[in-house]
Amino acid sequence: MNNYYNFRDTNMINNYKPSPYMKDDNKLFEPYQGFIRGNLFKNLYDPYKVNGPYEIKPMNEQAELLTYIDALCFACTDLNLYLDVYPDNKEMIDLYNRYNREKKDLMKQYESKFGPLVLDSDSLNNYPWAWNDRPWPWNNN
Repeated sequence: MNNYYNFRDTNMINNYKPSPYMKDDNKLFEPYQGFIRGNLFKNLYDPYKVNGPYEIKPMNEQAELLTYIDALCFACTDLNLYLDVYPDNKEMIDLYNRYNREKKDLMKQYESKFGPLVLDSDSLNNYPWAWNDRPWPWNNN
């Protein structure tokens, strides 16, 4: 069996290069800009036959909060994938933690106004069960 994919292979360890994607204003998009482009890293973004990304225009406060939550979830996922490859990049770990905190804060804000978003929400730990307590998004005017 070929050992090419064996991560303990000494060639891989000896050929390890530090990350070229250090955090600064020129290398990363903000979460929303990365979200609509599908890539947080500017030098990896390829518009491919598109003039520009599609701007999301939320129609109300609920949709706006969901858009920001989605953007932060995307940013956390993209940074998580990056950190799988470069786990010692403190700047990216700090940025991941910041975006994760912002996402949690926005989720609390959303849930206080519009009800729980996910089943492990703190607002569901109460009696009576609150999951179906408010109208579903498609029932709102």
